Amino acid sequence: MEGAFLSEVSRRIKDRRLLKRLTLQELATKTNVTKGLISQIENGRSIPSLPVLFSIIHSLEMEVGDFFEGLKFTEPLVIIRRKEEDVLEKENPQGFHYHKVLTKELSASSVDIVLLELSPASKLQAEIKEAFTYQYVLSGEMNYTIKGKTYRLQEGDSLFFNGRIPHAPENHTQQSCRLLIIYFFNQR
Repeated sequence: MEGAFLSEVSRRIKDRRLLKRLTLQELATKTNVTKGLISQIENGRSIPSLPVLFSIIHSLEMEVGDFFEGLKFTEPLVIIRRKEEDVLEKENPQGFHYHKVLTKELSASSVDIVLLELSPASKLQAEIKEAFTYQYVLSGEMNYTIKGKTYRLQEGDSLFFNGRIPHAPENHTQQSCRLLIIYFFNQR
């Protein structure tokens, strides 16, 4: 529950800061915290205390009620990340360009990492896995059907979902599609 909520809070802070054309340092100065803390909060690596969160919201010239309007506490069924989303801001990156791929807390799990190549015009039968599943499209494009809804994914896109939900990948193109897959098996 809290993972989706905190991710949305982080995204709203960053979106509003960028809309106001504030740098990390400018927001940090207005909020009276460090630039590093603002960066960690925006990138989902730190949870602000309530006083810090309210100070950030105030510094972004927002009403608290407006900031939290429409915020959901439930996890989405499927998390889709597009290639162009979630660029991480780092101090003095000089030659490095970071993209957040996935932030998700899962307790007590083992991990399998797999490379999958889908041949042109191929479709796998619907399957169920006893694992949470993260898939990143390395090359090509594909359709992925999860619980009856189809998502179109291209190179650089990713998705995360509960593998217990019926799902099936399909390469609808005439080119191979390569995926990096990480299965998170719960050990409880």
